Amino acid sequence: MAGIVRRIIQTAKAPSAIGPYSQAVLVENTLYVSGQIGMNPQTGDLVPGGVVHETEQALKNMQAILEASGSTMNNVVKATVLLDDINNFAAVNEVYTKFFQKNYPARAAYQVAALPKGAKVEIEAVAIVGKVVDSQ
Repeated sequence: MAGIVRRIIQTAKAPSAIGPYSQAVLVENTLYVSGQIGMNPQTGDLVPGGVVHETEQALKNMQAILEASGSTMNNVVKATVLLDDINNFAAVNEVYTKFFQKNYPARAAYQVAALPKGAKVEIEAVAIVGKVVDSQ
């Protein structure tokens, strides 16, 4: 009896995990991307400039992980956005639409009490690895 294949995804183009978790886990053709904050992969520090810059870096980190698995931002089917302040919702959306331009993934967004390293935003995702064909 063959088992379900699970593969850990790791890339130096995104920050290393800051806890006991993987950047992403691929099970069959479904990729689970751990929450990404606006952390510079080279320094391990949050990028300066506030929520807009952190959101951009978090999504760049996610993009690097997706690419390491053979996927793309277009293959994301579900995202969760965690904010330290729900008043930043519109600013985060503005950056978000630069990375997700059509066929937006399903999404939840909400305010939390605190995020790792004092981040202002954290974004996690579920994506498909392989060719995705959109129905009409």
